[in-house]
Amino acid sequence: MNISSNSGLSLPERQLKPRKKGLTILIDNGISLQVFKDTISSSSELVDFVKFGWGTSLITKQLQQKIDCLLDHDVQFFFGGTLFEKFLSQNKLEQFYRYCKLYNCQYIEISNGTIDISNREKASYISDFSSDFQVFSEVGSKNSQKSDNFCTTEWIEYLLEDLEAGSSKVITEARESGTSGICQSNGDLRLDIINDILSSCIKKEDVIFEAPTKKMQTFFIQQLGSNVNLANIPFSDVISLETLRLGLRSDTFYLFDEVEVIK
Repeated sequence: MNISSNSGLSLPERQLKPRKKGLTILIDNGISLQVFKDTISSSSELVDFVKFGWGTSLITKQLQQKIDCLLDHDVQFFFGGTLFEKFLSQNKLEQFYRYCKLYNCQYIEISNGTIDISNREKASYISDFSSDFQVFSEVGSKNSQKSDNFCTTEWIEYLLEDLEAGSSKVITEARESGTSGICQSNGDLRLDIINDILSSCIKKEDVIFEAPTKKMQTFFIQQLGSNVNLANIPFSDVISLETLRLGLRSDTFYLFDEVEVIK
């Protein structure tokens, strides 16, 4: 879909799929099959991945139908990191491996947002699983009080450790509610951590920022441009997020006037 050629407008450049940056990752928290299919079929060119949030894949009766829909429309998928943690907590990683292979997963998420393990231990699992899967790891706790105690140096250290262990990209935790990880419990962004991540040696295309709210989506687009990687996007936000990326919404209307655009 070439919006610029159809409209004559000058708009920010967006890579076509398969993209390495500017990823949009939707979260399925248990929506109906029909809504799922309607969204993917009508906007597949805007969606790179769908994450089946936390452990929803285990109780989604029509999971295979949803996965088939994604594959038919060139959209990848993975299961939430909390599912990995549940298997790990019961010492059943072999079963987790078989579960992912059952659905022919190409991507998996590995996290320690709930279970109490060190980042070093998490990195060892990343290394183990990266030989058979593309791994997205996640940094940050789902417990807001614990998250508040994470200092900037720890965030940078953990992001780098995950990437060095074999993670394809690293996700910054915010939950589907935007109330933990890089967010305070009231939803305000932890700007100290974000600014230090952005000024570090970590490549911005290697980081995926969870941004379930319009406020967060707008912030990251303002800071990093239209091709920032964003996750935990509600199914209802596919079109609205893309308009933010392209400066077609008031919040980012003038943002790209002085940057390189599609002519």
